[in-house]
Amino acid sequence: MELKNYSLAANASLLTQMLKWVNLRPEEGERTWLMFAFYTTVSVGLRWAEDTTVALFLDEYGAGPLPWMYIASAVMGMGLVFLYSWLQKIFPLRWVVVAIAPCMVAPLILLVLLRWGIHVSYLSVIVVFLLRLWVDSLYVVNDLNTSIVANQLFNIREIKRTYPLVSSGVLVADVISGFSLPWLLEFAKLNRVIIIACGVIILGSAILSYLSHHYRAAFPDVPQRLIPQEQASRHRRLEAPLKRYTLQLFAFVGFLQVIGLLIDFQYLQELKINLGDKELASFLGLFGGFVGLCELATQWFLSSRLIERFGVFFTAALLPVAVGFIVPILIAVLNIVPGIQPVAFFWGLVGLKFCDELLRYTFVVSSGPVLYQPIPERIRSRMQALSGGTAEAIATGCAGLIIIATLLFGGHFLSATAQKWVFVGETILAAMACLRVVWLLRSRYVDLLVLSAERGELSASNVGLRAFKQGVVKALEEKGNTADKHSCIELLAQIDPQGAAEVLASILFKLAPDLQRHSLEVMLATGANPNYVSEVRWLLERHPENIDPEVFALALRYVWLADPNPNLSQIEEYLNSRHHSLIRATAAALLLGQGTAMQKVAATKTMRRMLTHKQEQERVNGVKALREVVYLQALRIHIPNLLQDESLRVRCAVLEMIAATRMEEYYSALLAALYYKSTRSTTMRALVKMENEALEMLLQMATDVYKPEVLRMYAWRTIAQISTTKAVETLWLHLESSWGATRYHILRSLLKIQKQSEISNLVDRFQHSRVETLIDQELRFLGEIYAAYLDLQLPANEPANQRVLVVADLLQRALAEMEWDIRERLLLLLKLLYSPEKMQAAAFNLRSESGVNLARGLEILEHTVNLPTKSLLLNILDQRSPQEKLHYLIEAEFTEYDQLSASERLRKMLTLGNFLSDWCLACCFHFAQVSRIRLTINEILLALRHPTSFVREAAIAYLNVVSHRVLLELLPKLQKDSHPLVAAQVKELISKHSLTNHQKNS
Repeated sequence: MELKNYSLAANASLLTQMLKWVNLRPEEGERTWLMFAFYTTVSVGLRWAEDTTVALFLDEYGAGPLPWMYIASAVMGMGLVFLYSWLQKIFPLRWVVVAIAPCMVAPLILLVLLRWGIHVSYLSVIVVFLLRLWVDSLYVVNDLNTSIVANQLFNIREIKRTYPLVSSGVLVADVISGFSLPWLLEFAKLNRVIIIACGVIILGSAILSYLSHHYRAAFPDVPQRLIPQEQASRHRRLEAPLKRYTLQLFAFVGFLQVIGLLIDFQYLQELKINLGDKELASFLGLFGGFVGLCELATQWFLSSRLIERFGVFFTAALLPVAVGFIVPILIAVLNIVPGIQPVAFFWGLVGLKFCDELLRYTFVVSSGPVLYQPIPERIRSRMQALSGGTAEAIATGCAGLIIIATLLFGGHFLSATAQKWVFVGETILAAMACLRVVWLLRSRYVDLLVLSAERGELSASNVGLRAFKQGVVKALEEKGNTADKHSCIELLAQIDPQGAAEVLASILFKLAPDLQRHSLEVMLATGANPNYVSEVRWLLERHPENIDPEVFALALRYVWLADPNPNLSQIEEYLNSRHHSLIRATAAALLLGQGTAMQKVAATKTMRRMLTHKQEQERVNGVKALREVVYLQALRIHIPNLLQDESLRVRCAVLEMIAATRMEEYYSALLAALYYKSTRSTTMRALVKMENEALEMLLQMATDVYKPEVLRMYAWRTIAQISTTKAVETLWLHLESSWGATRYHILRSLLKIQKQSEISNLVDRFQHSRVETLIDQELRFLGEIYAAYLDLQLPANEPANQRVLVVADLLQRALAEMEWDIRERLLLLLKLLYSPEKMQAAAFNLRSESGVNLARGLEILEHTVNLPTKSLLLNILDQRSPQEKLHYLIEAEFTEYDQLSASERLRKMLTLGNFLSDWCLACCFHFAQVSRIRLTINEILLALRHPTSFVREAAIAYLNVVSHRVLLELLPKLQKDSHPLVAAQVKELISKHSLTNHQKNS
């Protein structure tokens, strides 16, 4: 959509524009450039050292001993990686990353000096071997060191943008070293070049020292062996999934290394066959320079954008796909083209090496550190060292063994050409295995992110019912915390309400009284079952004095309801005053339902005495018993007094009784009780038990804008707890037609229902498109908020009085609060569509003020959400400026933006009155007042009739300044305002007007 007055990026500085070119944000610039400088400097030194030692090695040994070099390099690399990991336990991480490079350069300098001083040929040959070996080890440690430092400095989202640029340091080094090495060799011998390279590496370490000191807060202050107990416990909970993920990372790094070494061996072998010694060194330098330029362009301008667009696993899979399938097919095609067959394999392997280098040092290198981000920060660097470095070392050894075995086998049974194709086939097999590992990593990546956020929930869908029942019985029979046992009974009732009676009846005699009470309540909730009467009757056969009265009363009720021919005369005996009030009340309620006329009279007298008794417990037990009575008859006259009872317990019992007996004349009292915190939970439980019968009156309350918001909120929550099909349909219907706080409350209510797996499937199947529409609607309104945020800012160069500044700031804050509300609603809408555990973890992290947590939340969303608007949602939920977010909304064609004057923008905002929050609407009127903006009569009248008092107050204040005549006409009608503050405001204005008239008359 065309932006008619596009001024969002106007007057941008050159530095900001450069950062946008390389896909960086201003706050990431300094860290990224310092990391780039460090990595480039060290890589230049390493590249000079590598090329010169390769030349020395090939001159002394040729390509034949390269497999043995790979094996020796593997052993050396493993040793150094374990040493690196061990050092992190002894010293703080910052010390280790800074000191490791200078410490490894020292032996390299010593080896060069030894070669200068040794004149014995075989010792000189050994030193050349050790030089090449040590430079390979330096590469392993430097790459590992850089990756670990980057993971400490950048969070999971930042590293996708910054690490491609950081890792391009090695590409810049390729260009610099590739084109400078031939020139350097003109003035210095190979040994001197290695000394110069060591000095450059030390210079790079000095840059890293400054960087780690400047950002020392990003590095742990203590060695990793000093772990807080809480973190250690958390690690144990993650141990199993973390181990699986680390092993898969180990395999991924290993297969990549095997692919690289197989290609490297074939490439160097072809170079040795086709080029001389001097030509070889120059070709290596020029080839490295050319590849470096291509890699540099890719890494700076393409890599980070591709990772953000398609994800880290897409880019990680590019290398095995290209070098394992595409290039080998091209080599095969070239070998059948007449005229180029003699050089086809040479140039084919040059192309294979080119693809491997290009993809390895762009997309794969950029993706690597991101894969370690789900690992908890406390152990990330050590795991990275062990899995990454050790995997490379072991893979190097394995590749060496594979090459040796292939050479031995091929030397006896295959021709030279066939042997080359065997190596190509091995490369294809390694690439296929690598692709499989990438697929497995993808499935584990988000799961580990969610687990590390410590947000998970238990549901019936992931519980083995039979094993769970056995576990409940075991937990209830053993000694333990009573609260935990109550939780077991509650969970059993939720997961298997029909089977709960079977489990609980068999162990009733073993339970403590309070657990017996809870168990009997659960058993009664699903109806009394004759199969379990004998177990319950055991409780009645004990003397009433030896058993808890509440347990006895529940057992009496269970047995009487389950028995088709109960002994009513025996029940009548329990009306005697010697029995506990609860037992008497239960017996009276049973007789009122099924007793004879005389028994009903006796029961009524008993209940009347209890309902008017001076003792609170008597009244409470009497009211509780009335819940089971269908016809209250003469007892109804006591209900008004009981509703006003001084005892909260009595009032709550009455509310439950009203719902249980469906006393419609007292429904108003039931709904009124929802407002008070003391009676709210009782009222909600009572209304939920009424199911669909309560829907209509709850809906009237929830949609009445003149009711207090807290009352409407709990009305929606109660509807959700009813959970019938009709209740769910009601929520969905009003979700689409509501806005703001009402939509938020309905979403929260729907999510409570979604915890049941069958309802969740219903949402996924039938409501997906409706939720997408709601998300689009929220995004469109965000466009209006960002446009208002920009247009209603006061110009910096225009003077304004203090009152105008304060009101403008209030309006800006109100807009920011509305943006936050929309973000919350977006997250709730996403929870309806995707895994509750993943979305809960994402929402938890997105609400954090920590940049690391925010990045983790966005990463979970990126790998969970598959909506067309996913990219836009990630940008909206990220920490970006309103200008940037508005730009993304315009690009996605969700809104248009024409820069308007403050008055035009304010009037446009007021046309969206139903979508604005109450506080934002009031701030709009205050802003119109101080800015003297003319509003329409209709807008003012709507505000004067608004249910929220401070909106009416703002509208009256606006009229008092802008249109005093209209206000005078309306003041008499406003005197009877229900809110005391507004009434006082009106009274004050009338007094001022009367005083003014009096002064004029006199």
